[in-house]
Amino acid sequence: MRDDPNSVMIFAAGFGTRMGALTKDRPKPLIEVGGETLIDRTLSLVEAFGPDKIVVNLHYKADMLRQHLKCRDVALIEEVPDILDTGGGLKAALPYLGANPVFTINSDAVWVGPNPLDYLVKSWAPEKMDALLLCVPISSTHGHSGSGDFLLDEEGRLTRGPGEVFSGLQIIKSESVARYKARSFSLNEVWTQAEQDGRLFGRSYPGAWCDVGNPSGIALAEDMLGLDHA
Repeated sequence: MRDDPNSVMIFAAGFGTRMGALTKDRPKPLIEVGGETLIDRTLSLVEAFGPDKIVVNLHYKADMLRQHLKCRDVALIEEVPDILDTGGGLKAALPYLGANPVFTINSDAVWVGPNPLDYLVKSWAPEKMDALLLCVPISSTHGHSGSGDFLLDEEGRLTRGPGEVFSGLQIIKSESVARYKARSFSLNEVWTQAEQDGRLFGRSYPGAWCDVGNPSGIALAEDMLGLDHA
């Protein structure tokens, strides 16, 4: 059906500057946690959900990611000459993703618990939502500092403020992104409009989640997974 999300955009174009020396010779999605790259961990979740299309955006050290993913059933979009930010990157990928609502997921998180895509889609209600964000209670996060990103009301509507942490996974309507004229922009702009319209929603994830945003996040993620690490 037209209102069902049937494609996934994986964000993998960033520079990974917080990783310091680890990203001097490779893009952040090729950093390993427990012997498996972050991009492969993300793809395993996405492929288990079974979307019709998977798109991965590339920019920093794009050739390395292209080589790594050459045998995977994904479409690759390189952002040139400049990186397009989250909104611009998703807008550029819409011709490949189609007109239906889409999942977007960051490639730098590790999960323990139910498949987050399966879990999120169960709450998708397109008649009242322009975007549905999967959030994580601070007590269930690893590698995150801060007081959270969003507050959820009793109906699941989101407002910005100290509360739960955005996990990097969402369902968003394509038309909410396509209407922006700028080539490069943040999805934060789309969320702000949806919040003002009362159409920004969230769901709390019941498992554990680790942000592998800096080198210490690797060990935190391996501890969360119960793995040995150096």
